[in-house]
Amino acid sequence: MPITGQGWELLVKRAREDTRNGKRRTVGSYQVFHNGKPVAGLAGAIAETKGPGDNSTPGNNRCVEASTYPLNTQDGAKYVTLGFKDTTSITIIPRPGIELGKTGKRSEILIHPGKGFLSSVGCINPCKGLANANSDIDFLDSRKRTIAIIDDMKAFLGAGFPTRNRKAIPNATIVIEAK
Repeated sequence: MPITGQGWELLVKRAREDTRNGKRRTVGSYQVFHNGKPVAGLAGAIAETKGPGDNSTPGNNRCVEASTYPLNTQDGAKYVTLGFKDTTSITIIPRPGIELGKTGKRSEILIHPGKGFLSSVGCINPCKGLANANSDIDFLDSRKRTIAIIDDMKAFLGAGFPTRNRKAIPNATIVIEAK
């Protein structure tokens, strides 16, 4: 499922599944694109919960189905797109996050910072490379990457970026490719 080459796009390519101490995660890569052109510095690894993708059952602890999704500003108790706390503390909320729209019966599927093996029940955690199942997500790095994605989207979309949370982000999508 290729990107369209139009607008702001985040491409996620799933590559493998890791297992550690009975836990499973899906690992892949991400790259941000502006009108089909890759953006330098906005690429890395991605971690999601186990596959296969499933959008038919709420709370199923699986990754979302491979597809293209519109993006929304998030307005939750733990994660928001606008107004997250400017702190590197893992305990202070709300933290930065972006919501995937049109995920079937699933809700609150987010791009947000992760930590350890995985911080996700269906969500997507950007991070630096995860060489193998023993590699952990570094929270500070993941937070920095999530904020960089949000900031880049804001800059690219300019006045088109919403000024409030819980709004559709026009001309911004995530494309998830299956392994």
